[in-house]
Amino acid sequence: MTRPSLLFRNGRIFDGTRLLDGHVAAFRDGCLTALVPEREAPQAEEVVDLAGDILSPGYVDLQVNGGDGLMLNDAPDVATLTRIAQAHRRLGCRWILPTLITDTPDKTRTTIEAAKTAIRQGVDGIAGLHLEGPHLSVTRKGAHDATLIRPMEPEDLTALCDAARALPALMVTIAPESVTPEQVNTLTQAGAAVSLGHTDADFDICTAHIAAGARCATHLFNAMSQLGNREPGLVGAALSSGQLSCGLIADGIHVHPQSMRAAFAAKIGPGGIFLVSDAMAVAGTELGEFHLEGRLIRREAGRLTLEDGTLAGADLDLTQALNVLVNRVGIPLDQALAAATTLPGRLIGLDVALAPASANRIADVIRISPDLRHCAPAI
Repeated sequence: MTRPSLLFRNGRIFDGTRLLDGHVAAFRDGCLTALVPEREAPQAEEVVDLAGDILSPGYVDLQVNGGDGLMLNDAPDVATLTRIAQAHRRLGCRWILPTLITDTPDKTRTTIEAAKTAIRQGVDGIAGLHLEGPHLSVTRKGAHDATLIRPMEPEDLTALCDAARALPALMVTIAPESVTPEQVNTLTQAGAAVSLGHTDADFDICTAHIAAGARCATHLFNAMSQLGNREPGLVGAALSSGQLSCGLIADGIHVHPQSMRAAFAAKIGPGGIFLVSDAMAVAGTELGEFHLEGRLIRREAGRLTLEDGTLAGADLDLTQALNVLVNRVGIPLDQALAAATTLPGRLIGLDVALAPASANRIADVIRISPDLRHCAPAI
């Protein structure tokens, strides 16, 4: 059945770059046809009153470890990918990169095949895959299992290059201690988005890997060499390199708001800072705890921790992250919205900006409350 023409009015509209006031968005047959000042509003069969809400492209989250009570590591199959994507769709994410935390070679291969099958079957919301490890540094392992961390071998490189060619998007978090610049270059040439993280490497070594093709830094400030007065570390390399974009867990726990403010002020472009949830199994649920490869992780007061107190992912969704960025860090709303939508989308080849000439569908759009506490589908 053909959908009626819809007109959204009486709210703010974020087109992916600008936050527009006094504008309307018109959809026909489920597709965006006009984004114009209200005085130029076309006729529509149905008018939707936004009541002050923000109409925005759906979020793009490039680091999603789990949701709906499941971790990708526990059962890397199409059913798990589907449930995780559905959980995050309810939290406002239009596209996600399901993320496998450091695991065995067999589990990694199984996950890649599951992602390929999910894409082939058209599982909604799956944009590709993020492999966070196992080629990391034990020194900066965080919640990753140290016994599974290892250097990248030729057979690993071949498998990752094959996956990068087969998937719409593949992000791979690596540490320079376990991966050479030559391997980074090979991965980049195959189409992978190489992200530096879980590393204690110094500034010069990180810069060499950036020159070889690395494009991102994984959860800025966390599990990486820090910015010091004589050694800038990966934090310094990420902020001073225009080639790198940086994922940020903006929950106010993983990174202090003042550190976030300093990072946004210091970041050299064109690479920018984008939001990630680093969400775990509890996302979209009321669960108080879960297990990661047999290790208990507790949820309490906005934190997810191992029994020794180590942070293990985040209890966060991107609407909450927007709220922190705007209200506690002081980032302008349009910049914060871009950090949750167009910037991460661009990194993996997705154009999510609202423009009548694009393929925007009403299913791709969300409403965000003006207090940045809630989001919902556009209709």
